[in-house]
Amino acid sequence: MGIGKKLREECGVFGAFSFSSSVVSYIYYGLQALQHRGQESAGIAVYNGEKVNFIKGLGLVTEVFAKENLKALEGRLGIGHVRYSTAGSKGIVNAQPLVANFRREYMAIAHNGNLVNAEELRISLEEEGRIFQTTSDTEIILHLIAKNFHKGLIQAIKESMREIEGSYSLVIMTDRKLIGVRDFHGIRPLCIGKKEDTYFISSESCAFDVIGAELIRDVEPGEIVVIDENGLTSYKDEVSEKKMPCVFEYIYFARPDSIMEGRNVYFARLEMGKMLARESPLEADLVVPVPDSGVAAARGYSIESGIPIGDGLIKNKYIGRTFIAPDQKEREIGVKIKLNVLKELVKGKRVVLIDDSIVRGTTMKRLVSLLKDGGAKEVHVRISSPPVKYPCYFGIDTPSRKELIGAKMSVEEIRRAIGADSLYFLSIEGLKRSLGFNSICTGCFDGNYPLEKIKEQVYNYEV
Repeated sequence: MGIGKKLREECGVFGAFSFSSSVVSYIYYGLQALQHRGQESAGIAVYNGEKVNFIKGLGLVTEVFAKENLKALEGRLGIGHVRYSTAGSKGIVNAQPLVANFRREYMAIAHNGNLVNAEELRISLEEEGRIFQTTSDTEIILHLIAKNFHKGLIQAIKESMREIEGSYSLVIMTDRKLIGVRDFHGIRPLCIGKKEDTYFISSESCAFDVIGAELIRDVEPGEIVVIDENGLTSYKDEVSEKKMPCVFEYIYFARPDSIMEGRNVYFARLEMGKMLARESPLEADLVVPVPDSGVAAARGYSIESGIPIGDGLIKNKYIGRTFIAPDQKEREIGVKIKLNVLKELVKGKRVVLIDDSIVRGTTMKRLVSLLKDGGAKEVHVRISSPPVKYPCYFGIDTPSRKELIGAKMSVEEIRRAIGADSLYFLSIEGLKRSLGFNSICTGCFDGNYPLEKIKEQVYNYEV
């Protein structure tokens, strides 16, 4: 899934609270570390002791911010956001953080995830006379907190959590507090870090490494973490919901140097590759990863199988978008611009091509064709996850079921469609063993979603 059509993550969030110094540079570099989670827009909001100043815009972090405008964001408390739109239309109006002023206080909020009952909540709030400025789920959460704010901030957040359904990792900033919130199932990631007298909340721990901070722990499912002048305080009610973090964080979305639920993402992917080799042994001459998404799993496969690994596909790291190509010939050129075959390496060899997933199958078909045109004797495709058969409803932009090749075809039919000599997907059981825990959301593979209403919706839908 490294080239071509991808599954897309929605957002990355980051927050900082310091007892003594400005946090804007920390937030800026933290967002850069989270850039893989969203490239559509970026924003930072900082409380300077009197009011909230914020800057947000379309583009990458380095395109939205410069030394000149970052000077306007000095303060000891702030939050930031990078966005890829899944819920809500694209454009600056939906860029985050969202900033509001009510009850004589400021509040800013940034959200990673997706609410499955957003439409009904929006209708209910509009019927109460509330006006929306955006089409994002995040504004619904902001309105719910404002609606219950007279009960106190923490109680208002708890009341809102009881109303919203779906996935959410939130960073919230008030005049004096930095707050982190994670949904009851822990679907989307969120963690806490610290450097000297500054606390951080982030979607991923890799952002802490960049700024020299230490990972303390994950925010627990259903937990509200408050950081203020009194330090860190946790609020967590007993919940009956089962912890089910998103499995695709480990397969593809998270940076390999991040740690989630105590598990290093790179070594999880390495173990998936090893497990794949155990489940699907074969005789071959060369393991070739799809750059960059298949690299860790390919190394694991090579270690376990003893088959040497080589860079049979060379990626052009400086290519822009090629999907504007109007005809098939130009689209094929676009693929070759992104990737080229190292013919001298693959010629005459039995190649094991490793990637993390197959979504529609069109990209994998082109890669198999490229390798065979480059002289590969055989191309055996190995995928370090099960077939994607169902869409995601929790903040990942997946195609509908009718577009997912795994929902329409058997493994043998997919093999024929992509032109591979053999094809194998890692089993769900093997995937869980690779991670070292069973409690994880595998809804995109088996329809086993954390929420019953989603299961009913999926199983009543014809492919």
